[in-house]
Amino acid sequence: MSLFFGYSQELETLKVGVKVEPPFVIKDGDEYTGLSLDLWKSIADEKGVNFEIVEYNDHLGLIRALDFEEIDISINPIHVNEVRLALLDVTQPFYVSFTGVATSQAEQSQVRIFLNNFFSRQFLRLVLLLVLTIFVFGTILWLVERKHNRRQFRPNILGLFDGFWWSAVTMTTVGYGDKAPKTKMGRAIAMIWMFTAILIISGFTATVASTLTVNSLSRTIEDLQDIRNVKEIGSVHGSSSEDFLKQNDIKATVFYDNAEDALLALSAQKVEVFVYDKTVLDYLIGKMKLQAKVSLLPVNFNQQYKSFFLPKNSKELEWINPILVRKINDKTWHGLLRKYNLQID
Repeated sequence: MSLFFGYSQELETLKVGVKVEPPFVIKDGDEYTGLSLDLWKSIADEKGVNFEIVEYNDHLGLIRALDFEEIDISINPIHVNEVRLALLDVTQPFYVSFTGVATSQAEQSQVRIFLNNFFSRQFLRLVLLLVLTIFVFGTILWLVERKHNRRQFRPNILGLFDGFWWSAVTMTTVGYGDKAPKTKMGRAIAMIWMFTAILIISGFTATVASTLTVNSLSRTIEDLQDIRNVKEIGSVHGSSSEDFLKQNDIKATVFYDNAEDALLALSAQKVEVFVYDKTVLDYLIGKMKLQAKVSLLPVNFNQQYKSFFLPKNSKELEWINPILVRKINDKTWHGLLRKYNLQID
């Protein structure tokens, strides 16, 4: 889709590629606004050039269009990286942002979180492994003691439960004393089990504590490793945030066409976290009135310099850069930032 903006029809008309991405590019019906568009309009106005808007679905489409010179400039604040610098011309950065993380903020009681995790597959597998370990050691001791200690470790199938009971009370250091090995081999096995049980029970306690609190995301995501521990990570396909996750060996599990769809899915708890541009997240959470359901975490990753992009060796870069630098150093730039509730450095 393209819309014409301009002055004299005799002047060259520049094709300006955009992707709808509030607050930088906002579309209302057939009208485009936003920080990037307002900035570009002021630059084009000063130079006196015509332009038409050409809309794309994602950043990859914009990059391809620039590479094939289907458009003259992309005014979306695309992240500048080494590959794009080699492929395209880049203007002076006009905005600095970060990769942010949003999580669901749905109210759940601690009791409900505990019960959900207590009956989770991960926790049940952990308990079954512990029971199996107790049973194995109990069975070994029963096989050794059953012929020499018949009263405490019965020789029939019921003796297996005697061994299991002894193994369990020994692990938990209860030690009722109602069952104890008499043979040298049995006592040696008991000693090995005592020390082994201390290590197992300490590790088990730490693992249980971690498992039963795994859903407290808003308190635990502080670094990249915390994101790696999340099962369901949402991102927008073809975005800088997807590139960031790949570079850090983090696999996004759910992809969305745009940030709005992702935030709606997050508010409905269809995904655990959503990784995307922090400025866009902050703006959309407020605009979509999701503050009660979605939380933007106070963490910053991957500082990003945002610029306009042009085809390689573009003649337009020579006049765009000086005007752009002057615009972002003018007091009217601060007025634009306030207009879209963006941070002023």
